[in-house]
Amino acid sequence: MALTLTDEQVAVRDAARDYLQENAGFEQLRRTVDGTAGWDEELWRGFASELGFAGAGIAEEDGGIGLGAIEQALILEELGRTLAPIPWFESVVLAGRAITATATADQRRKLLSGISTGETIATLAMLASSGVSAPDGVGPQIDLKDGQWVLAGEAHYVPFGHVATLLIVAARRPGTSGWDGLTLIALPVDTPGLSVKRVVSLDLTRPYTTVCFDNVTVDESQLLGAVGEAGPALHRTLIGAAGLLAAEQLGGATRSLEETVAYAKDRVQFGRTIGSFQAVKHRLADMKLLVDYARSASDWAARAIAEDGDFESAASGARSYCSDAFLTCASDAIQLHGGIGFTWEHHAHLFFKRARSSSTMLGSPAEHREAIARTIIDPAIDQPEHV
Repeated sequence: MALTLTDEQVAVRDAARDYLQENAGFEQLRRTVDGTAGWDEELWRGFASELGFAGAGIAEEDGGIGLGAIEQALILEELGRTLAPIPWFESVVLAGRAITATATADQRRKLLSGISTGETIATLAMLASSGVSAPDGVGPQIDLKDGQWVLAGEAHYVPFGHVATLLIVAARRPGTSGWDGLTLIALPVDTPGLSVKRVVSLDLTRPYTTVCFDNVTVDESQLLGAVGEAGPALHRTLIGAAGLLAAEQLGGATRSLEETVAYAKDRVQFGRTIGSFQAVKHRLADMKLLVDYARSASDWAARAIAEDGDFESAASGARSYCSDAFLTCASDAIQLHGGIGFTWEHHAHLFFKRARSSSTMLGSPAEHREAIARTIIDPAIDQPEHV
């Protein structure tokens, strides 16, 4: 299905696109990738704070500018087109939605008001192991010791943890498994006993970190909701975030196609443009079909999430299809660019690396297909046999 955008939604998309086209070109991206910071702070200030996009999807009563999942998807698509190395998805979508789903009204106002201005950069410390389907890889544990909550352990693969000022940490009560016993905790990064370490990752535009908790003392006010009861809300939050991540993947796939078509029209070999060869035409046509189908899936997920009903199948379907579409388009882009596509200096490999890393973020495509299958098969198994 295709979205019919309102005038306001078109304005949001165009504002994001215009700003990123002007301020997030490939030259700027390469300077960031070749540097040591791992992100573009100037781009973040302009996009998140000056344009106000850090407040997109956050309720006005919590300090945001309102809007919803459709607008977030439109913004993510534009970010995906440019591989913008800023923590917008992590801070606004992952952390913002987790806070909204689990925190009290006072906590929401306090935490989200900072996120919505861009002054607070938040990220979710819960992406290890099996993603959305089996969160047994949650490393940190929270336990009551001498009347005080204490957090210990490590959280792996925390995106943009090195620039975050606020961590939303998923911790587990001892002796629990699955979605049971999970607690969300809001911790400033300067909390005593908390340390962050950058790790080497494939994706040069989305850095990852390991966060260590050395018997960190947790105040009651930092607990988001009741201890051990965040599992259901967190699961729904992650599924929704995965569905929105599909929009970012759609943006990357679309840009990979556009860049490859432009190159095929310009590159001359054997006395003619390579785009005139039938084999190349067929590959480009296949890429175009993947992008069109991915857009339908992403739009379906965005609308379902915006309606806040039973969006799990739509989100998982979009996340699964868009992951595969992005990876295929990014891979084909490298091959159709020929020798230059394999060089470090060309940007094609950056899209491939983002496609590969995002395909494992918040669950693999296979996990999301399994989730859809369970919604179809399990109810059928539970139905009484017809006689």
